Amino acid sequence: MTLNPTASIMVIGNEILSGRTQDVNINYIAKGLTCSGIELIETRIIPDDQKIIIKTVNELRAAYDYVFSTGGIGPTHDDITSEAIAEAFGVPNPIHPEISRLLEEHIGKEKYNDAHRKMARFPLGATPIPNPVSVAPGYVINNVYVMAGVPQIMRAMFDHILPTLHHGKPIVSKSWYAFHASEGKIAHDLAHIQDQFHNLDIGSYPFYKNEDQNGIALVVKGQDQDAVQRAAQQIHQLFIRMGYDPHEGEPI
Repeated sequence: MTLNPTASIMVIGNEILSGRTQDVNINYIAKGLTCSGIELIETRIIPDDQKIIIKTVNELRAAYDYVFSTGGIGPTHDDITSEAIAEAFGVPNPIHPEISRLLEEHIGKEKYNDAHRKMARFPLGATPIPNPVSVAPGYVINNVYVMAGVPQIMRAMFDHILPTLHHGKPIVSKSWYAFHASEGKIAHDLAHIQDQFHNLDIGSYPFYKNEDQNGIALVVKGQDQDAVQRAAQQIHQLFIRMGYDPHEGEPI
């Protein structure tokens, strides 16, 4: 089995932890990484606290090939990500002259102020990540990719980053689901299937939409497409053996 690159996500923001804002960036990043054969191992959601950011980024960058950070690079007082990242790497956090010039051109010389200049501060040695939406860039330093929290901007930055990463063998998946299926009923036989395919990830996911539309979806994932197909066929047969009517894909 090929060892794919590994990754983690660090979501920074009190608004996420309080429930004020619902995060959608994790899902977008995870899907992109999966298609590129990069294994997302861990996600952490942390507050706008400098000590916690420093501790977290140092732990993650030591543990994984890539760290993707979202949030906290705007112009307000609570945007402290760049300051914390710089301290984590032990480098200054100066104004990047070229980025400052681009921001000034975009905002206008008369309106450009110290708050705007804050968005031009990068840890020394960082490389900008372009922002085609609102100009203010993210950046990469070593294996840490620092992006905006606003979904539209984050997606543009991530889409720019993804082709530059070292890709692994893509993860393929196949799913079957059945209405009114019981996890307790299929658990023993499902475990037997997993025992036959040690290099695959087989998951059981209950769903409930209403009394008529509920059941379980069984998903097989892995790098070996042939093995995924064989395991999925056994799952199809398991559903039939247990008296269920299997449907391919995910429940709508």
